[in-house]
Amino acid sequence: MAKAPVLTPRAEDFPRWYQDLISKAELADNGPVRGTMVIRPYGYGLWERMQGEMDARIKRAGADNAYFPLFIPQSYLTREAEHVEGFAPELAVVTHGGGKELEEPVVVRPTSETIINDYFSKWVQSYRDLPLLINQWANVVRWEMRPRVFLRTSEFLWQEGHTAHATYEDARDYAAMIHREVYGDFMVNVLAVDVVLGRKTPRERFAGAINTLTLEGMMGDGKALQMGTSHELGQNFAKAFDTRYLAADGERKLVWQTSWGTSTRMVGGLIMSHGDDHGLCIPPRLAPVQAVVLAVKGDEAVLAKVREIAGRLAAAGIRVRVDDRTDTPFGRRAVDWELKGVPLRIEVGPRDLEQGTAMLVRRIPGGKEPVAIDALAATLPALLEEDQALLLRRSRDRRTALTSDVATVEEAGEAAKAGGWARIPWSVLGEAGEARLAEDGVSVRCLVAEDGSVPNSDDQPGNIAIVARAY
Repeated sequence: MAKAPVLTPRAEDFPRWYQDLISKAELADNGPVRGTMVIRPYGYGLWERMQGEMDARIKRAGADNAYFPLFIPQSYLTREAEHVEGFAPELAVVTHGGGKELEEPVVVRPTSETIINDYFSKWVQSYRDLPLLINQWANVVRWEMRPRVFLRTSEFLWQEGHTAHATYEDARDYAAMIHREVYGDFMVNVLAVDVVLGRKTPRERFAGAINTLTLEGMMGDGKALQMGTSHELGQNFAKAFDTRYLAADGERKLVWQTSWGTSTRMVGGLIMSHGDDHGLCIPPRLAPVQAVVLAVKGDEAVLAKVREIAGRLAAAGIRVRVDDRTDTPFGRRAVDWELKGVPLRIEVGPRDLEQGTAMLVRRIPGGKEPVAIDALAATLPALLEEDQALLLRRSRDRRTALTSDVATVEEAGEAAKAGGWARIPWSVLGEAGEARLAEDGVSVRCLVAEDGSVPNSDDQPGNIAIVARAY
């Protein structure tokens, strides 16, 4: 009788494969309240690495970290009508506290535009206070009817940036810079996901924004995942909260604003972009553990050599872990690290010591070969970079292979339902065609210019709509 696979094969049932992998790789569990999740240490390690890489880029963009309350007075949300309308079905509202009914209900933070704008209106007095660039790492709550771990949960972790500027042009350019140099750079060069940078249509735009910039990634099953967004808020919130500054000419003017965010959804995107039937494949630049050194047997000389190798690799700048759990069968441990997607596995046993070699197993391209122990520290950094580039190339090749240019709304819908993306001129699709596709569960993920760049406007001549089914 054939041995059952550790994971449901992706081709057989992609959603089940995804859930299997989250469980078997010990990334997360479902929380006790429907729609919540418990992020386990290995999964949280991935998020911490994402945080670190993103935070460094956000700081280079000039933003400072701050923190705002989890509870927001309900009246704040009603000040910006379009914003509250967009979030109304997802709100969690607290009506009682301390054993008493509250005088005013409070909303559990779905996003922080309203409360941050209340404080921006106090902090901004003069043009000298601008630009004001704030970022927050926090949790948010949006009551989710169809939860899926990491992708759609009622509570999730994220960063949200909020800025105020003196001019429309400054705000526009800052939102675009975050989109391109913070999010785009991170997702392409660290996550190794070949995202498309584009502009949302009015139908898909963030509630209360005048423009939304998005990054869309193609997952292993051909569906799209929105990996992050950057919004131009115009003066909508500035008007609602009377956020004004005294200009150099003595006139009091409304500020122009942006907001932008990414979340633990990126962990789900990482899984679905790079995972295979054997488990995760973690890009080396992101991996909390880039190499694991395994002792095949509990021989004292083997254990000593394993620790020595790990020390050399750590000194060479490689994030390394020692696995000396020789009371657990070697095969089980090897499968465990394969499931977790650690890029490199270095296996050392008594015979390896005799030959002065270790068995090097590469998770991303596959394969194994003996390598001289003394050469490991010098050899592995280049292999990690090769594997990083390979994952990005696979992501790009998949998107290219599964994207087709079409001429009609019907063809766009058929391409999306078949498990790919379609490119169709926006002048052909239009808002009417977009609405027709939505009835079949297909959406316009973004608009791109003819040359693949981000359009300056929704109706820019030559805009191309990227159409797909999405998570």
